[in-house]
Amino acid sequence: MKLSIGIFLICVLMAGFSVAQNSPKPNVLFIAVDDLRPELGCYGYSQIHSPNIDKLAESGLMFTRSYCNIPVCGASRASILSGIRPNRHRFLNYDTWLDEEVPGTVSLPMHFKNNGYTTVSLGKVFHHITDGKGSWSETPWFPEGDWQGWQAYVLPESHAQIEPRPNGNGINGPSFESPDAPDHIYPDGMIAEEAIRQLHQLIENEEPFFLAVGFLKPHLPFNAPQKYWDMYDFSNIELPDYMQKPKDAPEVCMHNFGELRNYTDVPDQGPMDEEFMRKLIHGYYACVSYTDAQIGKVMDELERLGLAENTIVILWGDHGWHLGEHGLWCKHCNFEMVLHTPVIVRAPGKTQNNKTGALIEYVDIYPSLCDLAGLEKPFHLQGKSFVPLLENPGLPWKEEVYCRWIKGETIVTQTHTYTEWFDDNSEEVAARMLYNLTTDAGETVNVSEKKENKTLVQQLSEKLKNHILKRDEIIIP
Repeated sequence: MKLSIGIFLICVLMAGFSVAQNSPKPNVLFIAVDDLRPELGCYGYSQIHSPNIDKLAESGLMFTRSYCNIPVCGASRASILSGIRPNRHRFLNYDTWLDEEVPGTVSLPMHFKNNGYTTVSLGKVFHHITDGKGSWSETPWFPEGDWQGWQAYVLPESHAQIEPRPNGNGINGPSFESPDAPDHIYPDGMIAEEAIRQLHQLIENEEPFFLAVGFLKPHLPFNAPQKYWDMYDFSNIELPDYMQKPKDAPEVCMHNFGELRNYTDVPDQGPMDEEFMRKLIHGYYACVSYTDAQIGKVMDELERLGLAENTIVILWGDHGWHLGEHGLWCKHCNFEMVLHTPVIVRAPGKTQNNKTGALIEYVDIYPSLCDLAGLEKPFHLQGKSFVPLLENPGLPWKEEVYCRWIKGETIVTQTHTYTEWFDDNSEEVAARMLYNLTTDAGETVNVSEKKENKTLVQQLSEKLKNHILKRDEIIIP
């Protein structure tokens, strides 16, 4: 009898081992959203209509203190998709090409492709659709039509304003439009439809899939069907409480938000009318809700096809955005509002309907997805996998994360943001900022010169110096 029980137990264990060995690799749904602030319902902003992203947060883990490593789309995406940090000579601006700046690097989707995944790119994933050569199992897909990238206009009155930009890079047009039209009138609606079509094809494959879906809105221009504008009462749209340069902050922290000023209805210099600024905020909110609806369509189909239980879903915005805070618009600076980003992760068997205040940064995404999929991590990765947080969101984690923009280097801790700008002709610090996020979440007063902060400034400056030395001593071809 004892022998029979023993044999039985061995058989059970072996059967379990066999099932585990033969269990399918998890799929990955990689959702990128351009210019998305963490101003969403699930992040506590009840004025925003984002029910589908909120639903995703309820089924996974929401990171409340996630940060991009550089606040501009091309460089941020190249950094995320390579797992390599930007520095003073690499990943500098929107026109970044991963293939040119770190040639030969195994990108995130390429690593999954090399490990038996079908990899598909829809919409805006890399900033340049032809970047990341060798990453995809098929040619990256973007909606057909003369869209000038994400500069999609459909109204005749908008087309009447279009003119080439003086530098020949793209077009000028109005900063928003709101046609009474269906979702698929714009690229994001088409991207959602293509994602659904791809899911139907991918479910037939024997290989697991890595499906990257890059939505364009809420990037400028703020174009969305009228029904999404109608979700918001214009009379309730408010300007930020603080629209000035922070007290005692250096001039180098500010900029002229040229990205917005490219549009034909925005003055080239000087202030904008308050009602117009409220209209811009209204348009941004409408675009968030428009993209949220497209995400909902894809997530619903994932569920309907029975794929959800074995699919890792990660949603991220490539950087934050100013909507008048500090008198600024767009990104391109070192303030919390453009560095702080939304990240939501849902993974099979991991925590649900939870959130963590642990500090993470975007170079952490690549190693985390490797761990979740059970893949070995490439040697070149510079981030830290946050997978333990998916099992225990309260774990002690990073003391700080690092961001940069042009000549400014920023360190973010649980309580402060600290930035140094360096002189053009030396390694000397030309200007600095320190904000206490606990008492001044809006970063309204630069306290770097306060006597009581002298020791803290020295400590953060030393951490920043050591980080830069360690970051830049790694030579990546």
